[in-house]
Amino acid sequence: MDRAQKEKMVEELGQIFESSGVVVVAHYEGMTVAQMQDLRASMREAGGSVRVAKNKLAKIALEGKPCASIGTLLTGMTVLAYSEDPVAAAKVAEKYAKANDKFVILGGAMGNAALDQAGVKAVASMPSREELIAQIVSCIGAPASNIAGAIGAPASNIAGILSTIEERQAA
Repeated sequence: MDRAQKEKMVEELGQIFESSGVVVVAHYEGMTVAQMQDLRASMREAGGSVRVAKNKLAKIALEGKPCASIGTLLTGMTVLAYSEDPVAAAKVAEKYAKANDKFVILGGAMGNAALDQAGVKAVASMPSREELIAQIVSCIGAPASNIAGAIGAPASNIAGILSTIEERQAA
């Protein structure tokens, strides 16, 4: 890799560290190409990406970034899993780590906060953006359906009372 390629790589990694909602750092030593492709496909489905980069270049890219503290995790054969959604990459990485013992999560970063293994696991257990939106919509929709039922109930009650009165008058 010549100097221009290294500078481009550092710039790309810097963008990843700045714009990603979450970055997960993991060891992947011993994984096959097929396993890595499976991880990449799973991450792509969730809206994230996987990047293998030289640790030295990643550390240079981290300088001055809010998540610079994860530089200590960059030792050995590391891979970066990241996504704009603050939960997606952590969910996929955690799920993949359970299925593949050669993929070991070291930690990561979520915005300014550095995460250890437990932190990544906690982020992975959080609901995704889509799940939160669905929960909010259901919460908003429930009172509206209750109001519609309450508005319609007196009308049906009045209709029932009127029919009862008519039956009594006819008898």
